[in-house]
Amino acid sequence: MVLLSYSAAMAVLVIMFVLVAAALSGAVLFWRRSSRRVGTPPQRATYEALHTASLAVSALRDGLTADTAVRAAPALRQLLGTPVVAIADRTGLLACEGSDRHAAEAGMRLREVVGSGRAQLLSASDLGCWHGGDCPMRAGVAVPVAVDGAVIGALAALGPSADAALMRTAVEVARFVSTHLALAELDASRTRTVQAQLNFLRAQISPHFIYNALTAIESFVRSDPERARDLLVGFAEFIRWAFREHSQYATLAEELRFVDTYLELERARFGDRLAVSLRVAPEVLPVRVPSLVLQPLVENAVRHGLEQVSGTARLQISAVDGGHEAVVTVEDDGVGVDPRQLADLLAGRLGGQSVGLRNVDERLRATFGKDHGLTIETGIGAGTKVTMHLPKFSPALNGQ
Repeated sequence: MVLLSYSAAMAVLVIMFVLVAAALSGAVLFWRRSSRRVGTPPQRATYEALHTASLAVSALRDGLTADTAVRAAPALRQLLGTPVVAIADRTGLLACEGSDRHAAEAGMRLREVVGSGRAQLLSASDLGCWHGGDCPMRAGVAVPVAVDGAVIGALAALGPSADAALMRTAVEVARFVSTHLALAELDASRTRTVQAQLNFLRAQISPHFIYNALTAIESFVRSDPERARDLLVGFAEFIRWAFREHSQYATLAEELRFVDTYLELERARFGDRLAVSLRVAPEVLPVRVPSLVLQPLVENAVRHGLEQVSGTARLQISAVDGGHEAVVTVEDDGVGVDPRQLADLLAGRLGGQSVGLRNVDERLRATFGKDHGLTIETGIGAGTKVTMHLPKFSPALNGQ
């Protein structure tokens, strides 16, 4: 039997402890790596392809520009599986990922593809490899990228060789890029349309209302100068808000404040004849909506419903919590309207009448979907109730 000294025994124990700890660490590392590789090889390959495609989509969401091309190129190169990828638009080369050596030649070939709209199989001479030697990118393919039938750019994949399989892959990747660029253009077009509708609505701020507001302010100048000053400040705030340019969207709280400013000016004209009741749930105040969707409904109720009523004119505004949505209603006890005439109005068949009502309906549908237009209940002599169902969370307003 060999007896170890105390110090030697402790050294052995330390070594054994280190070995056990290393073994446990290796086991944990193996388990963690294995947990990240759940699934069969085809499943993992599908995941990798979809993840890479999502990176390219994210980069191209703002259209095809030099910046988006540079950000999308690494993901597109991974999708194509080639050492070099080049992207161009009608103006020329936007990005060349993997190597700058053949950027000029690739740019020339891509311009030809954009001009002709036809794919090309690229040879060594096309890429400037005239004498062989150290020229690893000796072949490639270049394919057009089109949106709505119009070629807006081209994509090239370069490598040591190229064949029909690479051409098919490049064509499919180009179609993928084309589809998402078309979606990006559709989204941009929708944004431009909504902005145009908002600008149009701003231009329709009723001269009738402005005249009446200024007349009401003037009437208080001598009799109640302090009230006149407050009304003038409110009028300036109304105009500032109506023509603000920094956003197409606002919170429901901001819309309600704007409506309150508008009604304060109308109260100066109507006096005690205008009775307004307001019921608002605090939970819905942060809900984001297109700007100027509430005031036109209130103005429509005042102009077309209450102005023609003798005696007290009643207006009720409510914004309540409807679970996943905010339910906003504007109701008056005015003269009402024939439902058939209302249908013609919303369809734009009555010319310039109540353009604000139709504009709000169209902007709500453009922002939240066709099922989120205005719901209107009315009848001759029965008043009018207008309802909006506003989603609390909407992808259309993310980041706005």
